[in-house]
Amino acid sequence: MQKIIAVTAGEVAGIGYDILVKAAQEERQSPWLVFADADVLRERAQLLNLPLEILCMQDAKQVTQEKQRLTIFNVPCAEKVIPGVLNAKNALAVVDSLAYAAQFCLNNTASALVTLPVHKGIINEAGIPFTGHTEFFAQQAGIEKVVMMLASPTCRVALVTTHLPLKNVAENITGKNIASTVKILVQHLQRFHQLFHPKILVTGLNPHAGENGYLGREELEIITPCLESLRGEIQAELIGPLAADTLFQAKYLDHADAIVAMYHDQGLAPLKALAFGNIVNITCGLPFLRTSVDHGVALDLAGTGQANISSFELAIKMAEAPAPPL
Repeated sequence: MQKIIAVTAGEVAGIGYDILVKAAQEERQSPWLVFADADVLRERAQLLNLPLEILCMQDAKQVTQEKQRLTIFNVPCAEKVIPGVLNAKNALAVVDSLAYAAQFCLNNTASALVTLPVHKGIINEAGIPFTGHTEFFAQQAGIEKVVMMLASPTCRVALVTTHLPLKNVAENITGKNIASTVKILVQHLQRFHQLFHPKILVTGLNPHAGENGYLGREELEIITPCLESLRGEIQAELIGPLAADTLFQAKYLDHADAIVAMYHDQGLAPLKALAFGNIVNITCGLPFLRTSVDHGVALDLAGTGQANISSFELAIKMAEAPAPPL
């Protein structure tokens, strides 16, 4: 039996449901099991004037990959859904869909998980503590630390720190954080991408990678010693610390398997400038492969038929064959 891809539809009032309806119009390379409210999917298909048959899951062996049909693990909402209008009473269904999907992956019923966007604000407004997909799935899997990696077809970028105020970044650039990030990234590349001795470029923290200490000493005192230690521990080629402002060029990217950046905008601003709309969020460190679209719920587009499905299509491709040509 072909491996199943679990797909979570995300915020019920957002564009996740539109994307699923549109993506389902074509035949698929793999069977999808969609965790969503079946009635909302039917209503969204009618609103978009697109044909869609909903099959509620009876047996994992019966998951379809035919066009214009979706197999659903039904997670019903508490109240009627209006496209574009958030409702905290429906937030529990969104979170439950994530939990059910994670369990399907943890018990190996599904080979990978692809997530459509949720709205963190409305989930927290409902009284459900939630900081994001990444942290939620780590908790479900009992994993202490995971790593956020964003990937285009030509570049992968992993982050040492993620959603921190810039003023707090430097204090979190420690040897421990760098080392754990690199180790988790290497294990992910080896397991899911079949890259057994990856070449990884590591940025410095400061402009020009500190210029030998004149623009900051983190490179000399933290990053360089950490990389030297790691080279004796792991099966990977580590190059750095490198100046981030010149790193994102083809002459470097064409010969690297991944980049480790010290903070969010250092790595993601250039990646998005190079490949916006063609990027996938991947969580490294989970016992299953999880990919995600790199956009939000876009409430203003829900139900309009204008949702772009390109990031979702790439997320599916990377879940099916996670080693794109780099």
